[in-house]
Amino acid sequence: MNKKSSNVVWEQGLITRQDREALNGHRSFALWFTGLSGSGKSTLAHAVEKKLFEMGCRTFVLDGDNVRHGLSSNLSFSEEDRKENIRRIGEAAKLMTEAGIITLTAFLLALLELTGRWLEAYYLMVSLLRSIAMPR
Repeated sequence: MNKKSSNVVWEQGLITRQDREALNGHRSFALWFTGLSGSGKSTLAHAVEKKLFEMGCRTFVLDGDNVRHGLSSNLSFSEEDRKENIRRIGEAAKLMTEAGIITLTAFLLALLELTGRWLEAYYLMVSLLRSIAMPR
């Protein structure tokens, strides 16, 4: 594992997430679709994205296969690399959320310790999904 650099500082821009949400007319959040291979995660994520888009929301789907073509193209399917893949997805979703985008992710989470960690966030995000119908 790479050691973190001690001289990296988060650069706070002049435009905040709240500014972007106000411009968009909706809140931003990440909604995780997880399940077994072939369970319809991507299909469901794209269907939800289409509905949100039709409602005027700024959206994007981070799909497991698509992410493995670029961001995680150097990773295998070992347990360590699967954890790293999910970490990268989480970081990408976090950045997109800060950019004011509703980010939908569709990923296989076969590792029990990861599933438990994200399950609580998943239920929270489902409740937030309801809130987009009532913009600020």
